[in-house]
Amino acid sequence: MELTNNYHINEQEIEHLFRLRVGTELQELIPVLKWFENSTELILPETTLWQAKVALAEGFTNTVRYAHENLPKETPIDLEILIYSTYLEMKIWDRGKPFDLHKKLKELKESSEDPLQKEGDRGLIFMQGFTDELDYIRLSNQQNCLIMRKKISKN
Repeated sequence: MELTNNYHINEQEIEHLFRLRVGTELQELIPVLKWFENSTELILPETTLWQAKVALAEGFTNTVRYAHENLPKETPIDLEILIYSTYLEMKIWDRGKPFDLHKKLKELKESSEDPLQKEGDRGLIFMQGFTDELDYIRLSNQQNCLIMRKKISKN
């Protein structure tokens, strides 16, 4: 998979890599967040940690509720955390139908309604607000990948 980005992935070495596979159930969110905290709390600054945690929680919840809405609860969700020297990359793979994330974000931005008042759209707004780069791509193996990148703050 090749991605375009502003962080020059090929020029930085991965410093830390963490992977997890869980089922399609909302109660898996607690183990996902514990895994994220245990993997990153000694590596990431506090501000980066909590913002990334919110984005990850929203991305995972959207995967269960929307991407895997009509799929069996045994359908796996794969998560990956890559930590580079200057940024964090989080990926969530799903097996749902393709979704045009950028079109949806544009619609939300142009809407006269406050997206934070709509439960179904809040997660996208939070993910966009707490990351520096947000993408959702369809892969050749009929999976989708939500990619969230965040610069690592220096605090």
